[in-house]
Amino acid sequence: MSPFTVHTLGARDLALMDGVLSMFGEAFAAVETYGAARPSAEYLRHLLGSDSFIALAATKGDDVVGGLAAYELRKFERERSEIYIYDLAVALPHRRQGIATALIQELQRIAAARGAYVIFVQADHGDDAAIALYAKLGTREDVLHFDIPVHE
Repeated sequence: MSPFTVHTLGARDLALMDGVLSMFGEAFAAVETYGAARPSAEYLRHLLGSDSFIALAATKGDDVVGGLAAYELRKFERERSEIYIYDLAVALPHRRQGIATALIQELQRIAAARGAYVIFVQADHGDDAAIALYAKLGTREDVLHFDIPVHE
């Protein structure tokens, strides 16, 4: 028996999504970001029920120990899509147990079922564990990322 279980979240999985948000806040040392202005239950139900958002949770018993949030981006130049991993984390005491790899493998199955042609993810310079994980699973591309502010 696996020491953890991976769940694909749907519109009814608000408690698991709440656990994922809390775990992300702790894992990223960003409790304020992931906890101070939590989305409403209605917002999360809509998001989790949409066909463009994918949320996965890894649990051990009742505890959320890992999570992944991704978006399916439908392309305009061809009838295909790609999946962007927006957030992926494993709670500190549960790292190096294959949880992140299992979350990505489940996302690979989902992506294949949806007809996506690629999954992509960003990693920050200095996040050696994430870079090693992603290098093990895919091909590295060196790109530049820019944040463009929104103006009214």
